[in-house]
Amino acid sequence: MSSSSSSAPDRIVIIGAGRVGSTFAYTLLLEGLASEIVLVDVNRERAEGEAMDLGHAVPLTHPARVWVGDYSDCGGAALTGITGGAAQQPGEGRLELAQRNAEIFREAVPRIAAANPGGMLLVATNPVDVLTYAALKLSGLPAERVIGSGTVLDTARFRYLLSQHYRVDARSVHAHVIGEHGDSEVPVWSLANIAGMPLGRFCVAHGLEHDPAAMESYFLQTRDAAYGIIERKGATYYAIGAALARIVEAVLRDQKSVLSVSSLVQGAYGIEDVALSLPSVVGSGGVERVIRLDLTPEETERLRGSAETIRRTIEKLRLD
Repeated sequence: MSSSSSSAPDRIVIIGAGRVGSTFAYTLLLEGLASEIVLVDVNRERAEGEAMDLGHAVPLTHPARVWVGDYSDCGGAALTGITGGAAQQPGEGRLELAQRNAEIFREAVPRIAAANPGGMLLVATNPVDVLTYAALKLSGLPAERVIGSGTVLDTARFRYLLSQHYRVDARSVHAHVIGEHGDSEVPVWSLANIAGMPLGRFCVAHGLEHDPAAMESYFLQTRDAAYGIIERKGATYYAIGAALARIVEAVLRDQKSVLSVSSLVQGAYGIEDVALSLPSVVGSGGVERVIRLDLTPEETERLRGSAETIRRTIEKLRLD
């Protein structure tokens, strides 16, 4: 997968050159993660403009070839990211997007898999858990090589808000949001910690207030962040672009990073045959291991409820 283990360049294909796809490509370029970046979009002129703009940044960032291609360019790619689809509208839930975007996936995913049966899929299009499952079924690829961006972004939002409250670096806050990337997602308060200390104990040790009502407000801000951003500026793209690049980094550099990506769940917490987010070890093989957290009974029940929310939408798509 990585250039360190192969003479082939690291090619990333991005299906969808809208704001998320182009920001994803820009982040890859800034981080120097890919030597080839291919943009594929039904609006070829828009994709050409994005490729031109990105190409002009190459002398200022990292060597890379950026161009507009088609599905055949997925051949040989280490990973194909799917960011295209119908946009979420103000006031519209992620699960309401499912039917419209599933139709796009019915056409696109088999073409990607046919061009690159040995590659990996990274799904960002919403509702991401439902469409990660759809991509798995439509592609025929092994489950570990079909990854959704899941709650990587939600977890980052959660850690950021908590870091502001506790006045520490967000990278030093360890907390997960699991389940659906959406309204039924679950904060894992029982395991949230700073420097290995549960949040309440950290507050006692450092003379800080531990206000349960404030904590709940931070989760609600995390869960509803997209709605507020969409209302103000029309779309979210910077943070999800960074989240996608972080997943790519873990894959290409075989980092074995623990990330809350969405993937097929078979048996964990009594959940079967649905895609949702759990902390997972991500490396060159994709989702190499799903970590089973020691959840409280309440957290487990909320996770199962989240799985059922996703399952009901999957069943309406009639993917089998």
